[in-house]
Formats: sequence, C-alpha cells, structure tokens
Amino acid sequence: MRRLRACLGAAAAVGLTAAGATALVAGNASGATTALSNRWYAAAPYLMPLDNDPPDPAAIMDATGLKAFQLAFVLAPNGGGCSPTWGGTAPVSSDTAVQSVIDNVRGKGGDVSISVGGYGGTKLGQTCADAAATAAAYQQVITKYGLHAIDFDLEEPEYENTAAIKNEIGAAKILQRNNPGLYVSVTTAGTADGTGWFGKQMLLEAKSQGFTPNNFSIMPFDGGFNGAASQTSALTNFNAILQSTFGWDQATAYAHEGFSGMNGRSDTGETFSQTDFRTVLDYATAHNMDRFTFWSLNRDRQCTPVDNGGRTSGTCSSVAQNSWDFAKYSVRFAGATPPSTTPTPTPTPTPTPTGCKTAWSPTAVYTAGDEASYNHHNWKAKWWTQNETPTATDWGPWQDEGAC
Repeated sequence: MRRLRACLGAAAAVGLTAAGATALVAGNASGATTALSNRWYAAAPYLMPLDNDPPDPAAIMDATGLKAFQLAFVLAPNGGGCSPTWGGTAPVSSDTAVQSVIDNVRGKGGDVSISVGGYGGTKLGQTCADAAATAAAYQQVITKYGLHAIDFDLEEPEYENTAAIKNEIGAAKILQRNNPGLYVSVTTAGTADGTGWFGKQMLLEAKSQGFTPNNFSIMPFDGGFNGAASQTSALTNFNAILQSTFGWDQATAYAHEGFSGMNGRSDTGETFSQTDFRTVLDYATAHNMDRFTFWSLNRDRQCTPVDNGGRTSGTCSSVAQNSWDFAKYSVRFAGATPPSTTPTPTPTPTPTPTGCKTAWSPTAVYTAGDEASYNHHNWKAKWWTQNETPTATDWGPWQDEGAC
C-alpha cells in the first residue's frame, strides 16, 4: 500500500559520510530559508499533511527533537495534465494548507522535504511529455515552498512504465543541476534480494543518464519480510546491486544507500517493532548509510482502542507504543538525542479467544457475511470471494473478527 496512502552531501556525485553534510542555502528558490544539514533531510520521516488524520508537526518536534519532515505526496491531477497537485486533487499553485504546515515547522527551526509519487495515483512522469516538462512541474513545487530537498518515490504502477521512469530520472537530474545543493533521494520497492526487476531497471536508467542522487533507498516491507534481520539482509543485497550497477566500492555504495521502513504492522501483516528499528538503525549507522526514514508519522501513535495487531491503519501503528516513539529513531540517525520520557505504553491486552468457525478452504465459494477460520482467527467475507487467503487489509475481501 505504501502505505495506506492507503514504506538521504551537497553534490550527489561525491561520496558521502555518515556525519552528513554542512548546511546549505538554496539561492534560487522563492521563500527559501537556511537549510538544515543534509543529515536531517536524510532522517525525515514521511507525513501526510492533508490525509490520514495529520498530526501536529510542532507537537512532534517538541516531544522528540525532530527537525525535518518528508511531506507526501505530489501527483499529477486526477483528470490528467502536467501540473503538480497534492494527492491528485489540490493544486500546488493555489495551496495554502500545506504552506501553513511548512511555515509552522520552519518557525520552530525545522524544515521539510517533499515526496513526489508514492504508491497508486497518477504521477507526473506518466502525464508530462518528457523529462524537461516533468522537471518544470516539479520546479513549481521547489520554487513555491523554497525547498532544499526532494524525494522521488518511484513505485507501482509508475515504475513498471519505462517512459515514465525515464521522465522521472531525467527530471531529477535537471532539478539537481538547476538547484545547487538540492538534496535528492530516490525511493523504490525492496525485496529479499535488495530490489526487484523494475527497481534494477530504474537504477540502470539512472546510470544511462549519468544521474547520481544523494541516495537510492529501498522499502523492505510488504514483501515477506519478518523483522530486522530480513531487512538488514535486503540492505546488504541492495548494496551489492549498487556496486555492480555503478561500479562503486562497498563504502561508496553504502554512502549512497538508504532505508525506508514501515513502523508497526505493515500492509501485508508484517510487524516491525521498536527493537527492529533499533537494529536497522545500528546497521545503517555502522555502515555509514545515507538515509534512514519510515512511513509514517501519521501512524506513529498507538491505536485507540488498543489494537492487537489485527489490522493495518493509516493513522496508528497497531503495536503498543507512546506517541512518536518511532520518530526518535530518526532523531538519533540525524545525530541528535531525543528528550527523555517517562510514560510507559499501555500494554496490549490479551484477547479472549472465541470458538473457531469452519476452516477456510481455497476451493469454497464465500459470499458477503459468510464466516470461516484461518490461522487461529475467525474471518467474515465482505463480498464474493474464492481462493483469496484471509488477511487483514482494508481493500481485501475478508474482515478479521479476532482470535479463536
């Protein structure tokens, strides 16, 4: 789902270090402020400012020490065209709501990056005529908000479109050239071997265009991952892909590599705890990786009522936590120390199991209201379904009725 949207140096061609780069000033952007160090943009978690019950960034800053936010997502208009919008519906040109969020963050000494793309929706690389037109649309975003950082989130269905990816990578290269000091990250899907075929084709497109962003980040979730060990293994494998694609040595590849995780319960039912985040953070810092971020701050709070991990939400994590606990790992990656807190999370209650319904069968036909048991949970069909394994997703045919 990326994610219930529905899971990174001053010059990109120069090897980066874990300490981050010095602060830069974008001299050609309207309304620009003095930039933070690149390490803060590399640590900026995603936040949807207009959807999924947006939290108050100022409250997060006060509670955690976080200074940077990755605002998501800029898309093409739902009706088509080559002009930037928030979520396909709100034109950037007339926006005041996101501008207000940015002004509040900057008023407290912070800053934002903006992410373009994401999972689903229509991307500007798909609707604009070429790389130059795509870049011109994104330049409107950079100029309006005075940006020092931008993230290209290249996922389904766009990253399966060769022409669209050529436009996006070409646009990123143009923006990097025309906005000196602009921090550019490229985020794509993660798999156990690093990234899949489309991710590898995207890297080859970047190589063919001679484009090197500050980092290429993968999202090791929603793909059969199980905790931190599987994620760090994917990061190791992705490092090898970067080496072989660009001819980098291991250290240079890590200096251009990033991690984008998902806090709590993922779309496919994986669970990533704070312990997992700590492990991946230690891996990232030990290998001098350039980026550590996550989806999302809208989810960085405990569900109310307390959820036992049985559903994935866009507004809470489905794990026991204090609000903004996961954001503190981003603060640590940036090199800062979060304020100490004393509250303890509300414990997740152990549900009282009920009797199990007849076991789910892949050959049976189920209609709306039919019940079956699977994996020690009872499930109710939302509509007609056959051979669709019961899983707790908002868009799937099954509703989880709890443990049995």
